[in-house]
Amino acid sequence: MKPSDIQAPYDVVIIGGSYAGLSCAMQLGRARRRVLVIDAGQRRNRYASHSHGFLTQDGRAPSEIAADGKRQVLAYPTVSWREGRALQAAQTADGYAVTLDDGSTVQALRLVLASGVVDELPPVEGLRERWGASVFHCPYCHGYELGQGRIGVIATGPLSMHHALMLPDWGTVTFFLNGAFEPDAAQLAELARRGSKVERTPIARIDGVAEVVLADGGTHAMAGLFVAPRTRQAGPLAEQLGCAIDEGPMGPVVRTDEMKSTSVASVFCCGDAGRAAGNVAFAVADGAMAGVAAHRSLMFGLAPAA
Repeated sequence: MKPSDIQAPYDVVIIGGSYAGLSCAMQLGRARRRVLVIDAGQRRNRYASHSHGFLTQDGRAPSEIAADGKRQVLAYPTVSWREGRALQAAQTADGYAVTLDDGSTVQALRLVLASGVVDELPPVEGLRERWGASVFHCPYCHGYELGQGRIGVIATGPLSMHHALMLPDWGTVTFFLNGAFEPDAAQLAELARRGSKVERTPIARIDGVAEVVLADGGTHAMAGLFVAPRTRQAGPLAEQLGCAIDEGPMGPVVRTDEMKSTSVASVFCCGDAGRAAGNVAFAVADGAMAGVAAHRSLMFGLAPAA
C-alpha cells in the first residue's frame, strides 16, 4: 500500500514534522498504524548551521538530520505526509477533524501536537540577523564550539541569570544587563564567584560576528552571544482544543504527563511545545514517547488525561 492510497480517517495525525513529529511517526509507522504528518516546514533550529549534542549526529546540519529522518519515516508504507499548516482542530463523534490552510480537512482518531514554538528575540539591532550563527540560547548545543573564548549574555529578565551563571564553564562571560534586569546583592555575589562580569551600559547594536556596541560607544568583541528569548506556541491547536497550558520560564507550555498526554483525551504533545526547554535529543525522545503512548491508547483505550 502506498501512502497516497491511505484513506481517512487516520489512526493518528501528527501536527509538525520536525524531530519530535518524525520520531513519533516512526514509532506509529512501525506499529503499522495509519499516520499523517502535517508539516509547515518551519523547524525551530533552521537558522543554525550545525546541531550538537545528539548522539551519532553531533556536528551535522539540522536540515540533513531532518531530511534523513523524513526519508526513513516515509519508508513505512502506512505513513504519509502533507505540506501545509494546520489552522483548526475540532472534536468529532469518533476523533478529531483538522483543517489545513488549503481548505482541506482530515480526520483522525488521535492527535499529536508537535508544532513547536517560535522564539521572540529582544529588540536589539543586529541580534536577529545573527540568530543561530553567533547568537544562541542553548549552552549545551553551542557553547563548546566557542573555544573557551569571550561569551556575552544579553539579559532579557531574571532567567538570564541562569545563563550568566552557567556559561563560565564554556568561556569568559560578560553579562550585559541592557536595562532588562538588575541583580540583587546575593546574585551579584554569585556572578562574582563564577567570574561573570557585569556591564550595565545599554546596548546600541551588534556588529561583526558578535561585537557588542554600547550606547556610550564602547565595544566588546565576543566569540558568541547567548540570550533567553520569550517563546510562544507555533500553532493554535492546543488552545483551540482546550489543552491546559502552563506558563513556563520562557513562555507558554502545553501541560503533559510522563506519557506526553495532554489534558484533552486522545490528544498528545511532544517536543518544544510541551517542555520548558529542549534540544534535538529531547525532541526525539519526546516524540518516541508520544508515538508509543498514542499507539497504546489505540490498543487499550485512553488513560486519564494530564
